[in-house]
Amino acid sequence: MIHHLTHIDPKAKIGTNVSIDAFTSIHEDVEIGDGTWIGSNVTIYPGARIGKNVRIFPGAVISAIPQDLKFGGETTTAEIGDNSTIRECVTINRGTSDKLKTVIGKNCLIMAYVHVAHDCFIGDNCILANAVQMAGHVTVGDFAIIGGSSAIHQFATIGQHVMISGGSLVRKDVPPFTKSGREPLSYAGINSVGLRRRNYTDEQINVIQEAYRYLYLKGLNTNAALAEIETQLPNTPERNEIIDFVKNSERGIMKG
Repeated sequence: MIHHLTHIDPKAKIGTNVSIDAFTSIHEDVEIGDGTWIGSNVTIYPGARIGKNVRIFPGAVISAIPQDLKFGGETTTAEIGDNSTIRECVTINRGTSDKLKTVIGKNCLIMAYVHVAHDCFIGDNCILANAVQMAGHVTVGDFAIIGGSSAIHQFATIGQHVMISGGSLVRKDVPPFTKSGREPLSYAGINSVGLRRRNYTDEQINVIQEAYRYLYLKGLNTNAALAEIETQLPNTPERNEIIDFVKNSERGIMKG
């Protein structure tokens, strides 16, 4: 199942039932989990940690050194979770001394020509559509969907269950459960369709909807909106996640 025209360093660790096509190069200090398929002309550099049943399509480059002039050759990794798909010509750089690793979660779909820079953390069940360009130190929550050709500023944080319109410039943090679009990137409602698909109840969705009414639709400043959310809405995990996200946002949240 490993083509004879593939180069595999003797120090690489390859699991069982792994299939590797021709002209792929796998360097030392690489670990590949059971059942993974790697297409032709893929380059996997030192530090790659690839899970089970991952699919990597031709032309992808995994765990290249960061495009960061401060990088000093420290030992870092690029991790891909089980059952994720990496499509054609994706580039995933390994970490720097900041977080020491770049992480793609489980069950993710990373479409063609996406770039994931150093020290990014992408949660489980995420979709990055074609040509998303992600700068360093970006954090993306579980079940987030980022539209094609979007560009994400370094150190930005994107909450879970978010949907971002294609072609967006993400300069600010995007709170959880929201949809966003326009230029500059702005609130476009909550991701109610996605939440229902993931079995959120009407009661949970209503609390999320009301929280964002206070934040974006009632003319309140952020501190006043958070105070109203804390006093007027029931104490639920979703309400608390929204409050914590906004309070902890270092770049500030997107516009209303």
